[in-house]
Amino acid sequence: MTTRTWRVLACGAAAVLFLGAQACTDVTLEPESTVTGSNVFNDPASYKAFLAKLYAGLAVTGQEGPAGKGDIQGIDEGFSQYVRLIWQMEELPTDEAVIAWNDDGVQQLNTQLWGSSNQFLGAMYSRIFFQVSLANEFLRETTDERLSSRNAGAELRATIKQYRAEARFMRALSYWHAIDLFGDVPLVDETFPLGKTAPPQSTRADVYRFVVSELNAIRGDLPAAHTAEYGRADQGASQMLLAKVLMNAPVYVNENHNAEALAALQTVLGGAYTLDPNYRHLFLADNHTSPELIFPVPQDGKHTQSYGGTTFLIHASVGGDMNPASWGIDGGWWGLRVKPEILQVYPGGINSSDVRSTVFFTQNQTVAINDITAFQQGLAAPKYRNVTSTGAAGSDPGFTDTDYPMFRLGDAYLMYAELVLRGGGGTRAQALAYVNALRQRSYGNATGNITDAQLTLDFILDERARELLWEGHRRTDLIRYNRFTTNGVWAFKGGPKAGKTTESFRNLYPLPATELVTNPNLKQNPGY
Repeated sequence: MTTRTWRVLACGAAAVLFLGAQACTDVTLEPESTVTGSNVFNDPASYKAFLAKLYAGLAVTGQEGPAGKGDIQGIDEGFSQYVRLIWQMEELPTDEAVIAWNDDGVQQLNTQLWGSSNQFLGAMYSRIFFQVSLANEFLRETTDERLSSRNAGAELRATIKQYRAEARFMRALSYWHAIDLFGDVPLVDETFPLGKTAPPQSTRADVYRFVVSELNAIRGDLPAAHTAEYGRADQGASQMLLAKVLMNAPVYVNENHNAEALAALQTVLGGAYTLDPNYRHLFLADNHTSPELIFPVPQDGKHTQSYGGTTFLIHASVGGDMNPASWGIDGGWWGLRVKPEILQVYPGGINSSDVRSTVFFTQNQTVAINDITAFQQGLAAPKYRNVTSTGAAGSDPGFTDTDYPMFRLGDAYLMYAELVLRGGGGTRAQALAYVNALRQRSYGNATGNITDAQLTLDFILDERARELLWEGHRRTDLIRYNRFTTNGVWAFKGGPKAGKTTESFRNLYPLPATELVTNPNLKQNPGY
């Protein structure tokens, strides 16, 4: 199946399964639908369509893109897309990004002054548990008992074994986001009684162990690394996710699992993936051809239309003196820029020989920000473009073809180096080789190489900022380094223009106020 065919299936035929669906964060309820398992699964192709809907849940917002029949309620549908939400949670509260708009709740993300009624936090929570509900329903509909009742043959059963592993991966991904953002959340799998009672609140540690167990259990049922259809999970994606979860275990469960994290990375680092020789290609409209992507969220300007994902990242990054056509779009949204402090990680300056610093647009943009709502205050950083590597515009100027690189090899290289420095095993020589491979790509030669003495944890944090700017990792990185709240100051952090430290409880977001009302078993995170 071609990449474009899978994208169309994920956002077209899959929607038939959930016409009229409306999300509910009560994961003990079946997703509402106009069809039932007793009739839709008479067609074996429906299993793949259902699975495709799970993947599509990361890219689209409802049943009629770009808007209409939204999956979740309580927020403008354009704001509710999964990647857009997780990106905002990870980037806006940090030193990497700021947004100009005054939509209700968005400035609270810029300043770390959110509360439990913030609409974006509520939408993120809802989107996570909508995904969990869909995965649970898929797993309920694909048990041996259900398959036997439909006289499924051996070939279909073998195929569905892999599909079930993919569904468990997608559920693990969302539960990782849940514990990373919110901490203690309900843990409900496909065996939990439907509609019987409100689910109890599980501890962050319990959900963490569930995610680790699931990712270890499904590995053998997934295709080998870099052999799955593009945009679908394989062993590379599952082990990359496992490595990320284990690497952050000191935050989640106050335990060190760096050695296990490094072991999981070996599947990713074993040669199935290679660095893209062109750094900028990773963020272009034909980045689906890159050998570096481990788990992308596919976008298609014609078939995965939403106001999230890279459509948001590209349009919202363009404004001021920029010509939108140069980014393959029909107009800028005058929103996203960088906070001044992140520029300090570029010792050679933003016009240095490091290609990663060339993403910034400086014409009539100031470095300093006095008015957070003024787009031309703060450098623009339109890293993503709806233009191919040959200069051709994407298929639609309103919606982008540029896939979102959720996991890629460059990240894995830097994870390996950090894990070595944190005592997880491996060798410093290999860590240095991985870091310098990234820098040689960025500089075009060895002039940017570092020495072993320069390979420190502080260096790796800055290198992650340079290499992974605006790729949705910064908040988690800063928390792992204990620099997100009580340490570290940047513009508008905590409210004032100069910024200030904030309380440590803000390392977690609050559980949405609406969830505390609907589920009496939930207890709010401390400090809120």
